[in-house]
Amino acid sequence: MKNYDAHHIRNVAVLGHAGSGKTTLAECMLFESGEITRRGTVEEQNTVSDFHEIEHERNSSVLASTLFAEWRDYKINIIDTPGFIDYVGEVIGALRVADTGIMVLNSHHGVEVGTETIWKYTKQFQTPTMFVVNKVDHEQSNFWKTVDQAKDRFGREVTVVQYPLNEGTGFNTIIDVLKMTAYEFGPQGGKPAKKSIPESESERAALLHNQLVEIIAENDENLMEHYLEKGELDEEEMRLGLTTSLINRQLFPLFCTSAKHDMGTGRIMTFIDVVIPAPVEMPGILTTNGQLLKADPNGKACLFVYKSMSEANVGDMSYFKVYSGTVKHGMDLVNEHTGVTERIGQLFAVNGHKRFEVDQLEAGDIGAAVKLKNTHVNDTLHQKGFNLIIPPIEFPPPKVRSSVVSNRKGDEDKLGLALNQLHEEDRTLVVEHSSELNQIILLGQGEMHLQTAKYRLNNRFKLDVSFQPAKVPYRETIRKSVDTSYRHKKQSGGAGQFAEVHMRVEPYFEGMPAPAGINVRGTEEHQLAWGGKLVFINGIVGGVIDQRFLPAILKGVMEKMYEGPITGSYVRDVRVSVYDGKMHAVDSNEAAFKTAGRMAFKDAFVKADPQLLEPIYNVEVVIPEDQVGDVMSDLPVRRGEIVGITVDGHYQTLQCRMPLMELDNYSTILRSLTQGRASHSAEFTEYVPVPANLQQKFHSEYLLHLHEDD
Repeated sequence: MKNYDAHHIRNVAVLGHAGSGKTTLAECMLFESGEITRRGTVEEQNTVSDFHEIEHERNSSVLASTLFAEWRDYKINIIDTPGFIDYVGEVIGALRVADTGIMVLNSHHGVEVGTETIWKYTKQFQTPTMFVVNKVDHEQSNFWKTVDQAKDRFGREVTVVQYPLNEGTGFNTIIDVLKMTAYEFGPQGGKPAKKSIPESESERAALLHNQLVEIIAENDENLMEHYLEKGELDEEEMRLGLTTSLINRQLFPLFCTSAKHDMGTGRIMTFIDVVIPAPVEMPGILTTNGQLLKADPNGKACLFVYKSMSEANVGDMSYFKVYSGTVKHGMDLVNEHTGVTERIGQLFAVNGHKRFEVDQLEAGDIGAAVKLKNTHVNDTLHQKGFNLIIPPIEFPPPKVRSSVVSNRKGDEDKLGLALNQLHEEDRTLVVEHSSELNQIILLGQGEMHLQTAKYRLNNRFKLDVSFQPAKVPYRETIRKSVDTSYRHKKQSGGAGQFAEVHMRVEPYFEGMPAPAGINVRGTEEHQLAWGGKLVFINGIVGGVIDQRFLPAILKGVMEKMYEGPITGSYVRDVRVSVYDGKMHAVDSNEAAFKTAGRMAFKDAFVKADPQLLEPIYNVEVVIPEDQVGDVMSDLPVRRGEIVGITVDGHYQTLQCRMPLMELDNYSTILRSLTQGRASHSAEFTEYVPVPANLQQKFHSEYLLHLHEDD
C-alpha cells in the first residue's frame, strides 16, 4: 500500500452500546472502500473486525480491532470497539489514539447506557465526536425520538446533518441538509442516486439546514460576519467551520444509516475525509514535562504503544500511534520507560487479523510492529536525544474480583504466565498473588469481563481453571489492655532453654499517653506492611532481661501478628510494652525469648477482647434519576451507608460506604436492578469493626476450618 502523509490520514474510533451496529458499520466502510469484496455479518461470524474465537462464541465484540480503509487518496484508520462496558479498557485505548469518535446509536432503542458511559470518556479525552443513528430500517425505528434523547443527554451541540425520509421497513432515502440533497438507495444499498429534496420535506430540510449553518457560524466570528452579510456560508466556509467546531467540541454532527443494507456509509466516509480533523489539525498532546507534541512528519520519530496482543504464529504485536516524525523499517528507537533500544523490524498496517507490511508510517498514522520484547502498553519510543514521555493511559480501577484456581497440579507456573499475558493485553484485568489470602486473585470490570478471561484461559492457554469467591483481607486488633507473662522452660539434656517475659498488650491509637506504671526506656514504631502500626516499648529496668534479647521478643510478637486468633488474619494497631521478666545465665538465648515473646503476646491478645476489622470502600453509584429509589432501597441490605447525593443532568450520584464483602458481587446486582443503566466505582478507605454477629460467624468458620485441616 502507498505511504500517507499526516494531511491524508484520518483516525476514527467506532463507539456505542452493544448491538448498535458498530461492527456492521465498520464492515460497510471497508466494503465501500474496496478493501473487501464481500460484506460479512456478525451472525455469520465472518466480519473483518470480530475475528477472535471468543467474539464468535458471544456474537459480539470483545476486543478493539484495528482496521483501515483507503478512500479517495485518504487512509482512514478505524478502531472498532466493544459496546459492553465490561470491556471499557478497549474503548479507552482506542479513544487515546483516535482523532474523532463515531458514536453509533440504535434507532430502535435510542440512547443506551453504554453510549452514556462512553460519552464520559469522550469528554475526558476531549475527542471530537459525530453521531450516526443506525438501524433506521428497523420496523420500530424512531429516529426523531433518538435525536431528542441525544440532544437531551449530550447537549444542543448535537446537530442533524441527515435524517431518513421513510424510516422503517421501507427505508431507502436519506435527506442531507448539509448538501441539501436526497440520496435514494437501491435494494442492495451502495452508491445512491442523488435527487432533489421532495416538496413535502423542503420546509423541514431548510429549517435544519439553517440551524446547521447558524451553529457553525456562531462558533467563529469571521464566519458569523459572512453569514450576516450573505445570509449563507459557501461550501468551503462550511467545511472549515465544521472542522473547527468538531475540534472544539462545539458541534456534534448527526447522520443516519442502515449499515445492514449499506445505506449511507459512503456519505459518512466522504464526510470523514473532507471534514473531520486530520492529525496535523489536532491540538497535539502534552508530554509529562509539559511539552506540546504536534503531529509533525518532519520532527523526530516518536510513537506511543496503546495496545498489545499475542497472536499465533506471529508473537507479540504492539499497536501504536506515531505522534511525531516518520517511523521506518529498521529504525532504532529508545524506550523512554526502560532505556532499552528497540529495533523496529517489520511494520504493518492492520486490518483485523490481516497484516500488510509497509516501509514507513508518518506522524498521525496508526500501525503495528512485532517482537518489541521490552516494550509494553503505555511505553513511549523515540529517536535518541529526543527525551520525552507521552502520558500513560489511565485505566479505571477494577470493580469485581475472583480467585483463580488451577484444577491440574503442576500448572501453577503456566497459570501465572497466562494471567500476566492477559494483563499485558488488557490493563483493566489486574492480577494479585496474595500470600496473605493464599489465593491468586483476578480483578476486572464486571462478571462478563472475568468470564471472558476464564474462557481465554481455558481455550487459548489450554488451562483447566476454576473461578471461586475471593477471600476478604480482614484485620484483627484488640479493645482493652491486658498484662500477661509467659515462662518458657525446656530441659532435655545438655544446655536448656529459659526465658520469662512480662508484657502489657493494649490497643494503639495516635497520641495515646505513655503506659502507666512502666518506665519507658525506648520506643519503636513499626509501620506494618498490611496497614496500621505496632508500637514496641522497652520498659526493662534493673537488667532482668538483657537488652540483646529484646529484638528476639519483638520477633516473636511479629510472628503472631501474621495470624490473629479470630480468623487467622493480620493483626494491627497494638502497643506492646515489655516491663519485666527473668533470664538464666546459661540457658537463656534468643530462641527462648522469641518463643516466650510469641506465647505471651498470643495469651494477652486472646484476653484483650479481640476485634475483627473489615475493609470499607468509598463507593460512587451513578444512576438514572428514575431508578434512584431501587438502588437506595437495596443499599442497606448490603450494609451500605449513603453519605451524599449529587445531581448531574438526568443522573444522580450516590456517595456511599460499603464493605468489600458486599462489593464483590455488586456489579451484577446493580446491573440487574437498573437493566445495566447504572455504574459504580470503588476506592478503599479504611478498616472498621465487623458487627458482632458476623465476627462470631467468621470465627466459628475459622475454627471449623482449622479442625478440618487437623
